[in-house]
Amino acid sequence: MADITENKSLESSLYSAADALRSKMDANEYKNYLLGIIFYKYLSDNLLYEVSDLIGDGREETTVTEAQKLYEDNYDDEDLRNELEDTFSYVISPDNTFTKVMEHVNDHSFQIVQLADAFKEIEGTGDTFEGLFDDVDLFSRRLGDNAQKQADTISDVLAAISNLELVKASGDTLGDAYEYLISQFASDSGKKAGEFYTPQQVSELLTRLTLVDREYNEGITVYDPAMGSGSLLLNFRKYIKHPEEIIYYGQEINTSTYNLARMNMILHHVDTANQHLRNGDTLDADWPPSAKTNFDSVVMNPPYSYHWSAAKGFLDDPRFSKYGVLAPKSKADYAFLLHGYYHLKNSGTMAIVLPHGVLFRGAAEGKIRQKLLEDGSVDAVIGLPANMFYSTSIPTTIVVLKKDKQDRSVMFIDASKEFEKDKNQNKLREQDIKKILDTYKERQDVERYAHLASFDEIKENDFNLNIPRYVDTFVPEPPVDLKKVASDMADLDKEINENEKELVGMLSDLTSEDDDVMAGIKAIIKDLGGETNE
Repeated sequence: MADITENKSLESSLYSAADALRSKMDANEYKNYLLGIIFYKYLSDNLLYEVSDLIGDGREETTVTEAQKLYEDNYDDEDLRNELEDTFSYVISPDNTFTKVMEHVNDHSFQIVQLADAFKEIEGTGDTFEGLFDDVDLFSRRLGDNAQKQADTISDVLAAISNLELVKASGDTLGDAYEYLISQFASDSGKKAGEFYTPQQVSELLTRLTLVDREYNEGITVYDPAMGSGSLLLNFRKYIKHPEEIIYYGQEINTSTYNLARMNMILHHVDTANQHLRNGDTLDADWPPSAKTNFDSVVMNPPYSYHWSAAKGFLDDPRFSKYGVLAPKSKADYAFLLHGYYHLKNSGTMAIVLPHGVLFRGAAEGKIRQKLLEDGSVDAVIGLPANMFYSTSIPTTIVVLKKDKQDRSVMFIDASKEFEKDKNQNKLREQDIKKILDTYKERQDVERYAHLASFDEIKENDFNLNIPRYVDTFVPEPPVDLKKVASDMADLDKEINENEKELVGMLSDLTSEDDDVMAGIKAIIKDLGGETNE
């Protein structure tokens, strides 16, 4: 685990580096520049320190500037280049390192093309890095209305992060800081962030739900068909005994977000052989081929009520064919669910976040839901608080599915009222997550919180899974004690009478030479039931 002080310092420095871009574009755009350039610096520094390990005094005794000089002096050494190529899946020549580019920044000779050449060299070294910097548009007029202003803007970004130590940071400091930045950009981007980030507490809950009562001592395969920045997949590293044995599969339709996930994996030191990420439309074309692999855990936070083609040909698609109908064209929620479920191992668990409508909407969705329940596929329905996500304020639900269930019961949990308010979003606390997980595991009724519903009970409800049908959270008002009310009223009348007598006494002591004032005092005393001396 990363050192907390070191992590906070790095987070602060990285986020401050965004100042050079904030005035020119919104967070959803400038995140591509900042995260891409940070990633480039990490790759460059890592390679230079490796040079020092191979032919110098070692990275602990060498600055990145000294390593740059060593690299330039020995670049003609074929053995050195071969060793670097064997160690890394990318190549950066001495002229294209971050350190060299910074020399141009410092002597005011920097031109945008120098950084563009560096990106191009890295992208050209293999499939892993192909197109990785496509979203860092170095020649965008948003950076400035001429070449010099564009160069000045990028120079400011480069300078802002030039002194950050990204490689020697302990543990997963860089990976954690990257996650922090992604979450901050999501917060700043508002609704636009829904496509690339799931709040960390929700990611943690989804991950841990799929691991309840499952043992994966010899590795695990995990899949997110709408992976965004990959943060949800990376959560498994915290809860698996041998994280280096996790095999990741993920697909993302948005190219910018897909590239973000690739960077995120590398910065979290995930071996390239263990990551299988794809830029594509999950619903349009099934991936990966089911014959190749199904997964121990499937997790997903897909776009809600997404529009998809729902073409009739999909009725022959093995992902959907057994249900007889397709998810509506205007609401692909069940299409995402069935895709993920199709790719789940018989011994695996799936957890997906969806809007509450999937629990009770009728027509085609009702038929799909009924079939899933009749097959015993639905294991739990968990209601989350409203305003949990950057992309929507609506309350959402987690549906947990399995293929190896022994009965057709469904565990209902209403966790919608237990959370912490944090700025603009609500957050699940650790105790909230623990209560959900414990309740899910025990599968016992908890008053006003959870209920284990039998299949017959669900059938009686016409396969409607709306949580309030099964979990009564109504708290009745305590009964009114009428005798106590009467007693309180008597006490109050007594107190009023005593106060009135006291007031009459005080008024009786008042005198005035003004006849009108005295007449007014006597009128008040008379209204209060007192006697006046006429």
